[in-house]
Amino acid sequence: MRCPYCGTLDNKVIDSRLSAAGEVTRRRRECDGCSRRYTTYERVEQALPMILKKDGKRQPFDPDKLLAGLQRSCAKRPVSPETLERIVGDVQRALVDTGETEVASSFVGRKVLDLLGDVDEVAYVRFASVYREFQDTQEFIALLEKMSRESQTPGEPAEPTPRETASGPGA
Repeated sequence: MRCPYCGTLDNKVIDSRLSAAGEVTRRRRECDGCSRRYTTYERVEQALPMILKKDGKRQPFDPDKLLAGLQRSCAKRPVSPETLERIVGDVQRALVDTGETEVASSFVGRKVLDLLGDVDEVAYVRFASVYREFQDTQEFIALLEKMSRESQTPGEPAEPTPRETASGPGA
């Protein structure tokens, strides 16, 4: 490991710790050249499949790109950065678990929506609007109505939507 201060390759590890999830090793190092200390992080490199985009292009999976999209979806929402990191990690594991060398981008989108739906409904709708490429407000309304129906408790009557009320008896 090259010292970020003086560039010397000689250093010693003075402390190592696993992250809470056990996926990252944090190491404190001391440079033998300038005696300054710095921290490095070590994680296992996983062979992730290529992502096949809708336009037919192939590109490597980029966890930072996914995290940025999740952050935009969760802007001003009560979703912690740790939760977003967990979602990205879960998506990465799902990609590795496929065992494929190439996976459609729709797989990533569906997996994110599955995970995000359990975290925050507003963030789910925001992400879905980009992922599903909504063209008008009717597509939003349809998604919201579906979510509303699914969140009804069994045996509880669903409240009629404005369209159902307008087209009901006497309309």
